[in-house]
Amino acid sequence: MFKKIITGLALITTVALGATGCSNASQAKAADDKNITYGKAAGPYTVLFEDAIIPILEKEGYTFTCVEFSDLLQNDTALNEGDIDVNVEQHTAYLKNFNNTQDGDLVALSPIPTVPAGIFSANHTSIEEIAQGAKVAVPNDASNTARAYRLLEKAGWISLNQDADISTLSQDDIVENPYDIVFTELDSSIIPRSLDEFDFAVITGSIVYNAGIDASTALLQEDVAEHLLLQVVVKEENKDSEWAKAIVDAYHSQEFKDYIAENNDGLWYIPGELQ
Repeated sequence: MFKKIITGLALITTVALGATGCSNASQAKAADDKNITYGKAAGPYTVLFEDAIIPILEKEGYTFTCVEFSDLLQNDTALNEGDIDVNVEQHTAYLKNFNNTQDGDLVALSPIPTVPAGIFSANHTSIEEIAQGAKVAVPNDASNTARAYRLLEKAGWISLNQDADISTLSQDDIVENPYDIVFTELDSSIIPRSLDEFDFAVITGSIVYNAGIDASTALLQEDVAEHLLLQVVVKEENKDSEWAKAIVDAYHSQEFKDYIAENNDGLWYIPGELQ
């Protein structure tokens, strides 16, 4: 069982009656499907789920068990093996890659609020300050590398092959680099503490949140492509369950819209269907 593998990495708890946290006690999903086990990775998306969605569903009689993981791959593996029921930590590009590489059967049920990637700098105050030979850091994982180069094109710094797949863009798809920018591809988590070493850097939403960076300091934010919208994700076999539908309905509810209206300080991009 996957739970044995992640002992010491995952903390398990029951979240009920508005209390959220993690402990060492493991519980199985309730037989009546009123207890939902969700996977949590470091980032704002499950925090939003806990703060806004869980209270809505608790009014309908649901209780929640949290399993905390150190990364999204562990989170998805547990979901794929049935050790958890749902997570809200990934976009469809990541989900597609997981299914293809890990023989997964995960499905996306609904887009949810997403934190856009942005261009940040510790050394400049405007994208207009781009100079010849500038050093720019970008994430090194495939889906976020692609979104980074799209954002740099939006900034007007590069031109990309218009026939290339936008979900798999790489340096090889750059057809014009008039500033002779030197790109360094790094693990996303390293970029915030390396900002001083670069003129500019592309930092993704969850990393912005985890690093405590003020999202409003982004010099430019991406236009979030559909395949990069965060999603409610479950196993294929659970997509039509009542509890899965209840989660989706909560994200589309007026109560959630009111919560976002009161608590969005510029961090969140809200998909059109949730507005």
